Amino acid sequence: MFKLYENIPLLLARQPNTLKQTVQSIIGRTYTNTLPDRILEKARRSRLGAAAKGPSVYPEEKPKIEQAEYTEADRDYKYIYPDFLPNPVYYFRDKIRERLERIDMMNRRKQISIPEFYVGSILAVTVSDPYASGKTNRFVGICIRRDDYGLRHSFTLRNVIDGLGVEIMYDLYNPTIRSIEVLKLEKRLDDNLTYLQDCPPEYSTIPFDFQPVKLLPGMKVPVNTIKVPLKNKPWRHAWDRKAVRGVILPEVRRFEHEQYMNSSSDFKSFEKWDLMKSYRESIHDDDHREIIEDIKKFESEITDKQEVVTAAKKLVRTRRIPKEEGSSNEK
Repeated sequence: MFKLYENIPLLLARQPNTLKQTVQSIIGRTYTNTLPDRILEKARRSRLGAAAKGPSVYPEEKPKIEQAEYTEADRDYKYIYPDFLPNPVYYFRDKIRERLERIDMMNRRKQISIPEFYVGSILAVTVSDPYASGKTNRFVGICIRRDDYGLRHSFTLRNVIDGLGVEIMYDLYNPTIRSIEVLKLEKRLDDNLTYLQDCPPEYSTIPFDFQPVKLLPGMKVPVNTIKVPLKNKPWRHAWDRKAVRGVILPEVRRFEHEQYMNSSSDFKSFEKWDLMKSYRESIHDDDHREIIEDIKKFESEITDKQEVVTAAKKLVRTRRIPKEEGSSNEK
């Protein structure tokens, strides 16, 4: 390197014009980067870059303020209509029976509006009761579980009344149900909230004059991430053996808990890797596609019927016949 610097004056003396032209041509060149600027900027800001903590070369762009736009949320029919799904146990299935049951379920839904709700939602159910005043009975509670498939689908509501826990199981397609009203639509961390039986009563108490909480159009269903503390033992079920996420277990000694879990536990972490179990509990794509087509056809029929009813009401309002003047004078 030093020899090169020493030879520069000699080179300038021998060929001054040629070397001068070469230097000018090198200085006059314009170089362009083949990499995008964002990659170069990322590399410059990295720890390996020369100016990791230096100021940005490019001026920072001001963040754009996006206006709120309401869009239609993605609809997953598997969770909106769990009663339409067939039994995952293959030897309990019969395609003809399932098809006939879906027809009966759609006919029932044409008579009564069954809204979308999930485990954890607060509902108000009105049923016909010949022994009650007004021949109807209304119960308000939180949905703690949904069971069974098809026409046998049921849901359970829980509430604490006068310090006593009350649970009522309703068949979703029971003809005595007059109306189902969703007061608060939300989800919970678990698909089964039966552990509320062993929790303090304030977590299950719903006033009967609970005011409905409406969601804005296009909003997705909120998930309530509350964790409920359990009372001390005894419990109705061994909740510490089950994989529940929405509870806070009471403090116990660590070695006692580990010994208890290792002895007999219902929670098996390896089951999520069991391919055969997931295959046996899954539904074939053809069957799932057929169910979704029936549901979409049913929803389109309901929408058309509502449009016809709305148009008929508007037509009746516009065609009001005025009273004759002669008949009013004679009176």
